[in-house]
Amino acid sequence: MPDGGRHFPALVLNADFRPLSYFPLSVWSWQDAVKAVFLDRVSVLNEYDHEVRSPSITMRLPSVIALKDYIPAARKPAFTRFNVFLRDAFSCQYCGDRRPAPDLTFDHVIPRCRGGRTTWENVVAACGVCNLHKGSRLPRECHMFPRIAPRQPSTWELQENGRAFPPNYLHLSWRDYLYWDSELES
Repeated sequence: MPDGGRHFPALVLNADFRPLSYFPLSVWSWQDAVKAVFLDRVSVLNEYDHEVRSPSITMRLPSVIALKDYIPAARKPAFTRFNVFLRDAFSCQYCGDRRPAPDLTFDHVIPRCRGGRTTWENVVAACGVCNLHKGSRLPRECHMFPRIAPRQPSTWELQENGRAFPPNYLHLSWRDYLYWDSELES
């Protein structure tokens, strides 16, 4: 297989034909997709022009698959560093600069040394400069207030925020299942 099949990911949709997630986009390797087809766990909705062969079968690689069993979304998203950054749209909540995840930090609005807890309601994304400037002070002490009050997002809100960050690779066959304004690759 050319390039080891790296360029043949399958977009994975839930049984309702919506992506399991937008960010990161729910994709499986071609090997996992083929395995799921043979185990009858998915329906193939679209295929690549490329084939895989065994001694007894030839199969076009799936480009879009849908799960046969619906997986309900979690009611409350997990509190993770990545989900905080996604909630805050990868933007520093003090200066507003959008940054890649490795350039962002957690900031406790009420510092931990002042009794602040690591919760959705007290943690925001911050750039290193703002985080260092704020330090262990309260927002009123340094006149640095988050642009948006931190709160627990819903799973739907995180999914919607994730749609603002399309991945680098989007195959043309995925167009009917994704809703981004950007151009899709062929």
